[in-house]
Amino acid sequence: MAAKGIGCLSEAMGALRLASKPSHLKTITRSMATTTEASTANITRSVDTQTILNSWHPSSSVPVTIHAFPSLEPTSLEQFAVEHLYLPMRRDILHLAVVYEGDNTRLGTARALTRAEVRGSTRKVRPQKGTGRARLGSSRSPSLRGGGKAHGPRQRDFGTKLNRKVYDKAWRTALSYRYRRGELIVTEDGMDMAYPEEFELTPADKLKFGLRERYLAKYMREALMGLGLGKPDGRTLFVTEDRRTKLFEAMEYAGPSEGRALDMEDVDVKDLLETGKVVMERSVLKELIKQHESDLVSKVVINGFAPAGPQSGVKVLGA
Repeated sequence: MAAKGIGCLSEAMGALRLASKPSHLKTITRSMATTTEASTANITRSVDTQTILNSWHPSSSVPVTIHAFPSLEPTSLEQFAVEHLYLPMRRDILHLAVVYEGDNTRLGTARALTRAEVRGSTRKVRPQKGTGRARLGSSRSPSLRGGGKAHGPRQRDFGTKLNRKVYDKAWRTALSYRYRRGELIVTEDGMDMAYPEEFELTPADKLKFGLRERYLAKYMREALMGLGLGKPDGRTLFVTEDRRTKLFEAMEYAGPSEGRALDMEDVDVKDLLETGKVVMERSVLKELIKQHESDLVSKVVINGFAPAGPQSGVKVLGA
C-alpha cells in the first residue's frame, strides 16, 4: 500500500509541473489576462514531502488538481473521497438516470379535440336510408373534414420515478467516469473568459452589425483549440456556479459544435456524459457532491447529530 501511495503522489506532483507550451498556445494564453499566476516552484518548496506522504491515503482518497482559468495552469492539489470521484463504471445506473431525466423533461402538452369538443351541430347530416350513400350522423364525425379526432393525443405526464439513492450514485458515477479518463478539469472559483484589451476598449456602437458576434466566435474557437478543449477534442462542457456573462456569450457565438456553458442548476447526468471534457469550478464540484450523496449519509441520529458523508476537497498542496 505504501508503494501505491508513493506512485499516486508522484503522478499528482507530476501533474503540477508546468510543461513548456507550444508556440501556438502561447500566443493565445498571452492575450488572456488572469488574476492569479501559478508558481510551481514555490508550491513544491512550501510543503514537506514526508508530511504529504503521511496524510495521503490512496485507498480512501484521490488527488484532484485545481487549475487557473483560462490559462489552465495548476495552482493547488486537493484530495477527494474515493466514494465521490472513483466509483466503478455502472452503465445500468447511468442508463436509468438518463431515461429518468428524459421522461421528466417531456412536456406532454399535445392535445387533440374530440367530436364532443369541436364546433358543429349534432343534427343528422342525411337520412339513414334511401340515399344510396353510407350512413352518417353528426357533422362532428371524425370521418368528415372539421370533425373531431378519434383516439388523438391527450395531455399526460410522462414522468417516471427513480430511487433517490440510485440517482445520486449515478451522478457520482458520471463524475467518476470523467475523472478516471482524465476529462474532468477543476478550476478555481469565478471562472470566466477574458477578452482582449483592444476589444474591450472598442465601443459597441463602433462595431458593425454582426462583427462582434463573428469576432467572439472566432476568438473562442481559437482559444478552445489552443487549450485542447474544442471540437477536434470532442467539445467541452463548462459548469459555473451562476451565469458568467463573457464565457456564456462567447460559447453561444462559438456554437454547440464547440461545446456548452451551463450554470449549476441546469446540469444533469446526461450533460456530464455528452461532451469530451468537463470543466467546472471547485465550489460547483463540492456542491454537486454534497447534493448527491444520500446513499452515503446515514439518517440515524446518534447523540443528537447525524453522521456526515466522506470528506472531500481537502487541500494538500498549494497556497
